[in-house]
Amino acid sequence: MAAEIIYGNKIAEKIREHIKMDVKRLHNQGITPGLAVIIVGDNPASKTYVRMKQRASEKVGILSRVIEMSKETTQEQLVQKVVELNEDPTIHGILVQLPLPKQIDEKVIIETISPDKDVDGFHPSNIGRLLTNQECFVPCTPLGILQLVKETGITIAGKHVVVVGRSNIVGKPVGQLFLNENATVTYCHSATKDLYQHTKQADILIVAVGKPNFIEGDGVKDGAVVIDVGNTYLENGKVFGDVHFNQIKEIASYITPVPKGVGPMTITMLLQNTIKGAEKTIRS
Repeated sequence: MAAEIIYGNKIAEKIREHIKMDVKRLHNQGITPGLAVIIVGDNPASKTYVRMKQRASEKVGILSRVIEMSKETTQEQLVQKVVELNEDPTIHGILVQLPLPKQIDEKVIIETISPDKDVDGFHPSNIGRLLTNQECFVPCTPLGILQLVKETGITIAGKHVVVVGRSNIVGKPVGQLFLNENATVTYCHSATKDLYQHTKQADILIVAVGKPNFIEGDGVKDGAVVIDVGNTYLENGKVFGDVHFNQIKEIASYITPVPKGVGPMTITMLLQNTIKGAEKTIRS
């Protein structure tokens, strides 16, 4: 039996309707949630992502402020801009679009963002709180992945989750997120020997390596839930995920497509985190 496809775009639309209601509730309390996105340089992919975030924000009623800075921007100038936004009461979420030009240390910028406005969830304070299962901003893609798996209705506790990839943005935090849900988690990476020996044991397989069709059908257990985080554009304009969709859809119980899978959830979780940031101002 072919796998059921988890369409992230449809789930994202449903969540955004709830976000619209949250925005209206905040408006009634005199608060307009505000998201500031800083883009440094003219990277075409970054510009596309920023436009998508801006459009999504505006559609749900979040104030979107895009700050464009030249590729010659110094680290000191960017730090100063972030500090200004930290102190701006109309801004509840700050996002600095990555990658940054080589003269700027990403770690310094991430650590400059106030943990209370770090809607990307990259600040060491938020990562530490995630590790200790405390209230925090969770990185958007891992949070979206967890939501997609929960939408299947399966019980996560006790399941074996295998994560292929160990980036600070997706791999590491998504494994921790599932560990917090009482799953057993295995991390695989470029130094892992006999990769398929591990992936074939996964009840839930999450692949985030950025290599088209990296995992094929013989690397997946019958009935597994497969979450494909890959999004690689080839010269012919086609986009591929990290798993061989056509092979694995005949084996898995659930699978995310590329596109229309994880991607729409990432921006939706960013909007959700911005609402969370605005609600913090009510409690403080």
